Amino acid sequence: MAAKKILMLVGDYAEDYETMVPFQALQMVGHVVHAVCPDKKAGQSVRTAIHDFEGDQTYSEKPGHNFALNADFAGVRAEDYDALLIPGGRAPEYLRLNAKVIELVKAFDAAKKPIAAVCHGAQLLAAAGVLKGRSCSAYPACGPEVRLAGGEYVDIPVDAAHVDGNLVSAPAWPAHPAWLAKFLEVLGTKISL
Repeated sequence: MAAKKILMLVGDYAEDYETMVPFQALQMVGHVVHAVCPDKKAGQSVRTAIHDFEGDQTYSEKPGHNFALNADFAGVRAEDYDALLIPGGRAPEYLRLNAKVIELVKAFDAAKKPIAAVCHGAQLLAAAGVLKGRSCSAYPACGPEVRLAGGEYVDIPVDAAHVDGNLVSAPAWPAHPAWLAKFLEVLGTKISL
């Protein structure tokens, strides 16, 4: 298997598990993952938040880790990568205001490169206008945004994942086993036991 080069778009208060777990797991199987944030460079960090499901009407939020970036956002070009990964949390809410972030998402989609989005990551997809006529899962509170962007919101269990062509999506971090497995399939990654 040839290693893939994956771009991960993160920002302050990205969800901790949705940032740390895919970053580490994808490297563990041999892929290269560059984690970037607008206006930050390699070696700087973003703060993360832990979102938990404790029986309330929505998730609770607690401080997470400081996550070190390993690449500079300023020099990132979609054509240098094989795939895009978008964690959830609160970061997508403000990252979608950055024109270069939106251009990157559009470029990955236009090139039909694999895109994995979890939880609130769908906010970036909706803002980039890449959901029209597509189906996508997300945290349920993002369902209206998926529909307003012309997509079909797929309401699946919190531990499930959904694939529509090059787009792999899931509701939240409990879906990591299914979401990452489906993303690896779309990437063409083969793991033998």
